[in-house]
Amino acid sequence: HSDPPALILLRGFLFAAAVTAAPGAPPSFREAVEGARTLVGKILEGVPPAYSAAVSAQGFTLDPPVQNLNLHLLTLSLHIPAPPVLKPVSENFPLDTCVSRMAGGVQLHQNLLAVLSGRLSGLEELKADLRDLLAHIMKLKEAALIRGDASEQNRGSDLEARLTDSYTVQVAAHAVLTQLRSFCHDLSRSFRALAAYRPHL
Repeated sequence: HSDPPALILLRGFLFAAAVTAAPGAPPSFREAVEGARTLVGKILEGVPPAYSAAVSAQGFTLDPPVQNLNLHLLTLSLHIPAPPVLKPVSENFPLDTCVSRMAGGVQLHQNLLAVLSGRLSGLEELKADLRDLLAHIMKLKEAALIRGDASEQNRGSDLEARLTDSYTVQVAAHAVLTQLRSFCHDLSRSFRALAAYRPHL
């Protein structure tokens, strides 16, 4: 014996209503996540043209990574800070840690690009997109009721002192833009996961 169609339809409506009314992330959280995801995509698209504009040294490419020992050693000597590690949100890696690390990594790259853009052209749009991305991450923090500091504010800004000639500037630009692209891939994965996340508010 099967249920009459009207009852099946009613059940469907009730289920849909229950799902819509389920306590989940506030709209502002989801909007901030979506806005940030879009910006990360824009930054990833913007890295190759910025690289082409800024890095002109012979033999440097964004793809594939340059296998060059001298370049590797020079990069190490510049002490460019690595961004914070991002992991999927879990009991051991709570939302506030995740979002704070996202903000920290974006600020770090803002600082590094601020130093480089004093020496190179072609980086202004990436800087503007990073600034917008940080604003979205701050909205996300607000929406998820996360308090916290921005511990990366000054990290990376001492790079200036180590840029002794135009070649080291090129090496730094290569390293920073390669690192930024890799960090944005991590951000993209994190935002994809956060789009399905429901903070307990």
